[in-house]
Amino acid sequence: MTEESKELAKLRTQIDEVDQQIQVLINKRAACAQRVAEVKQASAGGKEVQYYRPEREAQVLRSVMERNTGPMPDEDVAKLFREIMSCCLALEKPMNVAFLGPEGTYTHAAALKHFGHFVKVQPLSAIDEVFREVESGQSSYGVVPVENSTEGMVNHTLDSFVNSPLYIAGEVKLRIHHHLLSNEKLEKNEIKRVYSHQQSLAQCRKWLDVNFPNVERVAVSSNAEAARLSVEESGSVAIAGDMAAERYELDKLFENVEDQPDNTTRFLIIGTKVVPASGQDKTSILVSAKNKPGSLYHVLEPFHQQGVSLTRLETRPSHSGTWAYVFFIDFEGHIDDSDVQKVIGEVSADVVEIKHLGSYPIGVL
Repeated sequence: MTEESKELAKLRTQIDEVDQQIQVLINKRAACAQRVAEVKQASAGGKEVQYYRPEREAQVLRSVMERNTGPMPDEDVAKLFREIMSCCLALEKPMNVAFLGPEGTYTHAAALKHFGHFVKVQPLSAIDEVFREVESGQSSYGVVPVENSTEGMVNHTLDSFVNSPLYIAGEVKLRIHHHLLSNEKLEKNEIKRVYSHQQSLAQCRKWLDVNFPNVERVAVSSNAEAARLSVEESGSVAIAGDMAAERYELDKLFENVEDQPDNTTRFLIIGTKVVPASGQDKTSILVSAKNKPGSLYHVLEPFHQQGVSLTRLETRPSHSGTWAYVFFIDFEGHIDDSDVQKVIGEVSADVVEIKHLGSYPIGVL
């Protein structure tokens, strides 16, 4: 053997030994998770057992990233632990997660990013269907888009919260990269039609104007549907992401065709339970203000006085009357924090209603 072969053989032996240790430790962790389930069941007294704890998982992932010493990047190590936790949770109890489908969409990718690949996912065709699925108990949690850094808020999601009893249990941000996909090796002059969701077409408008100004653009229900249609029609292409490309076995004619390189979509995790504080949290509320001059000022003033940082403010028409509005407000902190309680108390005195939509861990991954 050459010196190189000897050194490689030695390193591979070390890798095999480390792999064995990792495997032993992962199974030891899984056994602990099973024991956790047994303890919870024994203490439940016939009540429903909550196996998934969003605040606990956020704390674990933060600790993983804080103690990481490399050479693997913090986020990559956290992703590995996310899958380990997903597998261990499935041993306690398999969890159903509904999402705005179909399969292969960005919401599908967001669900797997947040929960890992060991949950059972259920694609649904509309945002209100995801809400109903969770409200009925058929799914433990749901995943819906709420805002895009380029195109703004998803109003259907905001409106669904008005009459829903569900709470926000988490958030996940997904960097959106669009690709021009096809199952054919097409030249630019052979492309006749581009399929995509209307938001994706909007996010790639400038690129399309420059590269395909005369090609028909057809908005469809989802990027996954666009990918499916492009397979069936010769000369047609789709704008979609990596999951759709993999699912429909499409080639990337052009990569990263979005107009904004930092294009990001934020998704919300919705469930039936209020989430305890994790230490780094965000709260969302819905405020129905009185229809009078200065109403928004009186809503926002207590946040400034208490030093509570706002992260999002959106206005939507109220269903209760003409020219009446409700405000969707996101801010840092948990509903149980003393300064947040002071804000809620001061705002409540000057509005028609405050609805707590959820306090949840700030997205880690």
